[in-house]
Amino acid sequence: ANDNVTLFYVELSRNWRPYRVMTHRANRPADQDALVYEEASGAFFVGIGKTLSDAYVLITASDHVTSETHVIPAAAPQTPPQLIAARRTNHEYDVDHHGEHFYIRTNDAHKNFRLVRAPVQSPDRSSWETFIEGSDTIYITGADCFADFMVIEQRIDGLDQILIRDYAGAAQHYIAFPESAYDAGLGTNAQYQTDVLRLGYQSMVTPQTVFDYDVTGRTLTTRKVRSIPSGYDPSAYVTERLLAPGRDGAQIPISIVYRRDFRRDGTQPLYLYGYGAYGVAMSPHFSSARLSLLDRGFACAIAHIRGGDEMGYAWYEAGKLEKRSNTFNDFIDCARHLIQQHYSGAGCIVAAGGSAGGTLMGAVANTAPELWGAIIAHVPFVDVLNTMLDDSLPLTKLEWPEWGNPIKDKAAFETIRAYSPYDQIGRHPYPAMLVTAGLNDPRVTYWEAAKYVARLRATKTDANLLVLKTHLGAGHAGKSGRYDSLYETAEEYVFALRALGMAN
Repeated sequence: ANDNVTLFYVELSRNWRPYRVMTHRANRPADQDALVYEEASGAFFVGIGKTLSDAYVLITASDHVTSETHVIPAAAPQTPPQLIAARRTNHEYDVDHHGEHFYIRTNDAHKNFRLVRAPVQSPDRSSWETFIEGSDTIYITGADCFADFMVIEQRIDGLDQILIRDYAGAAQHYIAFPESAYDAGLGTNAQYQTDVLRLGYQSMVTPQTVFDYDVTGRTLTTRKVRSIPSGYDPSAYVTERLLAPGRDGAQIPISIVYRRDFRRDGTQPLYLYGYGAYGVAMSPHFSSARLSLLDRGFACAIAHIRGGDEMGYAWYEAGKLEKRSNTFNDFIDCARHLIQQHYSGAGCIVAAGGSAGGTLMGAVANTAPELWGAIIAHVPFVDVLNTMLDDSLPLTKLEWPEWGNPIKDKAAFETIRAYSPYDQIGRHPYPAMLVTAGLNDPRVTYWEAAKYVARLRATKTDANLLVLKTHLGAGHAGKSGRYDSLYETAEEYVFALRALGMAN
């Protein structure tokens, strides 16, 4: 807090759920720490932050589709939290501050969010005034308040855009970036009073780059480009953005990269990654590790399937709950489109995904096994039905808005059972598969991967390699440490090369 004495912090419950906010005052015993906020629902995670203006402490409570924010003046940290807007199912909002107003990004009136402002004295919904309207074509993904201007992060046609505008609405402009397909966003900007913004930028051929943007001069200055110790020539690689026709008429974006000497004859190997859940967009990012595959003749692609929010919030909604099958169908349709366009061939594709992307891997292994030469499923959420039926697990209640509640909803039960990878394992051939788990994973329990692989072994009709690797000292993100992480990536790539008969 601004008194330089009070510290706000979040505590975890026994099952690793962040559930309450406490304050500690310097030079006082910890047993005198005071409770500020406690979340009793069991379905929401609690977090804390601060407005860029340094004027307010923010206390947030949210699941995947609903949120709620309380504010406390940072200069008066003993003030009881003030609620901005009470939670309503499927209403998400976040808060920043400038002058006499809170600025609130909200999806109350449009799926793609609008921006409103409200007086700090009465910030409840009855006082909300539209500042930027919602749009069918512009998806507002973030808003940050600086002293002299606002920064509005948007996505238009699936591409990141950054809008600078003043508070009167008299002047605004977009930041111009040097490539046609990229990933860009605000970096760490700690100064409220500034005319220079720190930005992060990358593409599938451009390494992670830090820019400083002069708001007045509208110029980008490169501050740092990630170095590739082994050497890297970006001109040796090509990236494209494709659209795959979905079986229901949807146009599914694909980001792809390959060497300039790549032969599009339908015989080359392809590494295809997908996620498709929680409204998380998979950006066309750079990977130095990926170069190992590209230089061996692979094309590498990201399928921007429904369930993510690449094409707006409706793109997310079209891949969740009862529409979850769109996610799996989109991935398969992307693979078939890449085959039709001769980027690869059936049996030459390595499909990869983790966590909810592991659900995807399990589903496409069941429904289109002939397409894949190998499948990599990291910490896969494959026992969906059993997990969603067990509300004693740390995340189950939090996950119901994403997957459905099969305890209370029979339709949700049948929908989940129809695609749950463990429940739909069939007596037919499967591709070579690498499945990983983490003994200390609080998100996807290690026994999901174990029972999934055991059932596969007992049911599948092929002799293809099936490997289960459980990390006994790791959690959801695998081993920590730079070199351990690189070792795991190398292990994955070696498995893929062996499965395709390319290892030597």
